[in-house]
Amino acid sequence: MKKSIIGLSRNQIGELLLSLGVSEKNLKMRISQIFHSIYFKGSKKIDEITTISKKLREDLNQSYSLERNKIKKEVVSKDKTRKWLLSLQDDKEIETVFIPEKKRGSLCISSQVGCTLNCSFCHTGTMPLVRNLTAFEIMSQVLLAKDELDDWEGNSDIRKLTNIILMGMGEPLYNYEEVSKAIKIIIDSEGINISKRKVTLSTAGIVPMIERLGEELDVGLAISLHAVNDDIRNTLVPINRKYPIKELIAALKKYTEAKSSRKITFEYVMLKNVNDSISDARELCRIISGIPAKINLIPFNPWPLSIYECSDEKKIRAFSEVITRAGYSSPVRKPRGRDIMAACGQLVSQSKRTSRHDQGGINV
Repeated sequence: MKKSIIGLSRNQIGELLLSLGVSEKNLKMRISQIFHSIYFKGSKKIDEITTISKKLREDLNQSYSLERNKIKKEVVSKDKTRKWLLSLQDDKEIETVFIPEKKRGSLCISSQVGCTLNCSFCHTGTMPLVRNLTAFEIMSQVLLAKDELDDWEGNSDIRKLTNIILMGMGEPLYNYEEVSKAIKIIIDSEGINISKRKVTLSTAGIVPMIERLGEELDVGLAISLHAVNDDIRNTLVPINRKYPIKELIAALKKYTEAKSSRKITFEYVMLKNVNDSISDARELCRIISGIPAKINLIPFNPWPLSIYECSDEKKIRAFSEVITRAGYSSPVRKPRGRDIMAACGQLVSQSKRTSRHDQGGINV
């Protein structure tokens, strides 16, 4: 099987071209031409990269392709949210969700097959971790969405896909190297060319990686907080046992000192009689004090056999009012795609755990 060029970094493409006899003098230009054709024009075949010579296209075609992963199934919600089940080359599966809105379109992409975090309120967390996704598999989600939306250069004056959210299956910071490669392509002016202010990475709080994320990528940061004390968060988000709230908040304060113009988004799923009291709201304001932030309140999205219920609307409003009075933006996220199990915390596929060797030696 030919290897896809999709997901290769600029340096990797450069090394490939040098091996095919491209001169150092022309290397930078050839890399830019390939990037532009794949990620701006949406070329699906190497022969469509007409800005490079026929000879170079022939050489590339010997061992390489622009093949994406395949869409196995699509379901569309009554609110127009679209969920794609993608089949990977090893027959594992992941889910990707497109959320259309009036002035933007957000693509929620996955970073792992399954998840290692086991968050008790999250359907994805019921899946075992199978393995990390490669940059190719991460970028395939973006390219397939643009293919399906007919969102390539020249097809429309209005861009349909405007925002990228790493909030699908998996913990992105446990797959940092491949996620980083993909993000650099997404924000590259000759790549997908989405502003880094419109790319958001959501993490449960892998403390040692937060500083590196800010230094190297500087995209939006969202924290899956969901509780204001360690006892409750240990159950809801078990990684808290390794990186408790105090350590997480300290890392975020350090992060915002270096990124003073950027707000951190705290995500807080509203669970009936678990984390939704007025005292919880006040404690939330206290622990994030000094951090430029907004708090997304997320009504719990049910899934089969879950032990949790969503807080009622009156309680969510009261919780939001406490936060708003403390000076923080506190939008209540409107559930999207609930009817097709595409809402926050509902993504899951049928992929099963493989050996630790196939997991890429992930150390959690």
